[in-house]
Amino acid sequence: MIRQGVVLDLETMDREDLDLAPLRGALPHWDVHPFTDASETAGRIAQAQVVVTNKVVVDRAAMNAAPDLKLICVAATGTNNVDLEAARAHGITVCNVRDYGTASVVQHVFTLILALTTRLQDYQQDVARGLWQDSRQFCLLDHPIRELCGRTLGIIGYGVLGQAVARTAECFGLKVRVAQSLVSPGNDPDRLPLDRLLAESDILSLHCPLTDQTRHLIDARALAAMKADALLINAARGAVVDNAALADALRRGVIGGAGIDVLDQEPPNSDHPLLAPDIPNLIVTPHIAWAAQEARQRVIDQVSENIQAFMAGEPRRVV
Repeated sequence: MIRQGVVLDLETMDREDLDLAPLRGALPHWDVHPFTDASETAGRIAQAQVVVTNKVVVDRAAMNAAPDLKLICVAATGTNNVDLEAARAHGITVCNVRDYGTASVVQHVFTLILALTTRLQDYQQDVARGLWQDSRQFCLLDHPIRELCGRTLGIIGYGVLGQAVARTAECFGLKVRVAQSLVSPGNDPDRLPLDRLLAESDILSLHCPLTDQTRHLIDARALAAMKADALLINAARGAVVDNAALADALRRGVIGGAGIDVLDQEPPNSDHPLLAPDIPNLIVTPHIAWAAQEARQRVIDQVSENIQAFMAGEPRRVV
């Protein structure tokens, strides 16, 4: 009977604002850790039958040290922090969580789009500097504001998130265009080749996974192919964009602006190219598109469901 579970990094999900009762009720005994350093992983899971991890790496060495381990629950959709080949060799089932953050991510994507389109940060800074107070007229018009209606939103990655962004875009009157699949291009005549999508999009939103094919998909060449006033939104994976190339493109006015929720290194070093203070019309948020309270609660609930389903002999969301 499965009785012992370990949570390796609860503080990446819960800030004492979630209901953990479903998780705690899934097993008789839990060891819960707010954070686990790499050097601590093997020791903490040595007696576990179930491990819950969000970002802590569970590699072959850690599995070798856990002879009773039966189930690894990744509290995220991406499973790059688990050695899946080693899990198969050990007969360990790996489950993830899916589609938990769709509403949260869509909300964040349009927060970035709207803030950039209305030049929200620039006007806030102007007020803080006293420019409105000293103005000769009733409003400031120093930063050009655009309407979304009638403009074109290009989407790369048309899974659950990409489709949800497309539906919301239509509410703003945006025309939606979707890139051809990188896996099977040409299968859908309504989708555009990447070069054409780059050239036609006023806003480009990324929702594709990070693979060898998508790493630095948006590089200096791709940025140069975009409109000079285009906006780039990345709430997918940081390395889909060449971060240094984007910083350079924004400084040189190659594109109009960018809203970035993910970087190629997380947490970033203080000298990361997209954290430099001199980059114009850039908003960087700390990987929080997924992080609405309701979305994080769904993570806990799905992990609990995965454990209960596994114990019932009907595992779900198996990777």
